[in-house]
Amino acid sequence: MSDSNDNGAAQFGRNETGSNGPIIPESANEALRPEKVPQPPKRSRKARSQVVIFLNFLMTVIVFVALAAAGAVYYAMHEYEKPGPLEANKNFIVRSGAGISEIAGGLERNNIITDSRVFRFVSEAYLDNETLKAGEYEIKAGSSMQEIMQLLKSGKSILYSVSLPEGLTVKQMFRKLADDPVLVGDLPSDLPSEGSLKPDTYKFTRGTKRAEIVQQMVAAQKALVDQIWEKRDPDLPVSSVEEFVTLASIVEKETGRADERPRVASVFINRLEKGMRLQSDPTIIYGIFGGRGKPADRAILKSDLDKETPYNTYIIKGLPPTPIANPGRAALEAVANPSRTPELYFVADGTGGHVFAATLDEHNANVRRWRKLEAEKAAEAAKAAEAAKTAEPTVTPAEAQ
Repeated sequence: MSDSNDNGAAQFGRNETGSNGPIIPESANEALRPEKVPQPPKRSRKARSQVVIFLNFLMTVIVFVALAAAGAVYYAMHEYEKPGPLEANKNFIVRSGAGISEIAGGLERNNIITDSRVFRFVSEAYLDNETLKAGEYEIKAGSSMQEIMQLLKSGKSILYSVSLPEGLTVKQMFRKLADDPVLVGDLPSDLPSEGSLKPDTYKFTRGTKRAEIVQQMVAAQKALVDQIWEKRDPDLPVSSVEEFVTLASIVEKETGRADERPRVASVFINRLEKGMRLQSDPTIIYGIFGGRGKPADRAILKSDLDKETPYNTYIIKGLPPTPIANPGRAALEAVANPSRTPELYFVADGTGGHVFAATLDEHNANVRRWRKLEAEKAAEAAKAAEAAKTAEPTVTPAEAQ
């Protein structure tokens, strides 16, 4: 029973004719042979389409390119932001009109950055419509490309300066500008009028033209003179801006002490009001030497007082025809609003200042005192020179050998 039941249970299934019923194998091998597995469904015609295959390929390429681009961007940004190769601070010049390709190449040639292409492409992305400014820049050691780009974008280049003190003539100022090694270009062939340049310290970048500095000086002096002229004392005995600047230039040359300028201006204004000659030594010097200036070792001779020039205020009455130097703010303000004193004279006091007097007798006494001081100084200087000469050791022929 058990055998027949087991066999019967094992043999039920689909027979050869396809109907449900027992499967009766023809042999033992047949019984051990596995049933046929159904074939997988065939791919649809749509799945085998060339368009689908191309789209799959295109998607693969896009993914690959995106990954490569992301890697390139990561590399570029890493290079752009990491410290640069520069081991010590270095100056770098961006010429006017230079493009970013030229700048990047120059930075790489000077070993300030490692890759000009990275600097160029990443900087262009940062800059958008902005530009890198011309000038001379100090690049700090280890600066990254990003830091260098920000510096060149800011325009904070190295500033140089030229100092043009009060009391110089136009020719003397031009000489200083011509001698400056950082400025470029020629000076104007036509000299500006005397007194028209503002004494000051002017800052500029490398490559600034000398003519540009002159233009600044002229504009600055005109603005300064106009400003002070508007606030002048209405009772001044000068009728024009030109006369105002001329008198200020004389005050400028007479004293270098700011506290004395209003008092010196008062003396000259008092003399003009009384019809007295100004008798100013600096005007004599200008009449003889002009804008070149007196040589340092050339003293004013007594004969110079009698030389007839348009500037010799020992001979002419009133003001000379033009200023004799470029006055600064203090001298201009002193003339515009001078001290109110009765003084008509002044002479050096031997200490760098002056002593003032209202009468000729007082002045003559002050002159005698000054001459005595000068004689004493000369005697002391001669004595010191003689002492230094006698104190020099005597070298015998034997010692010389």
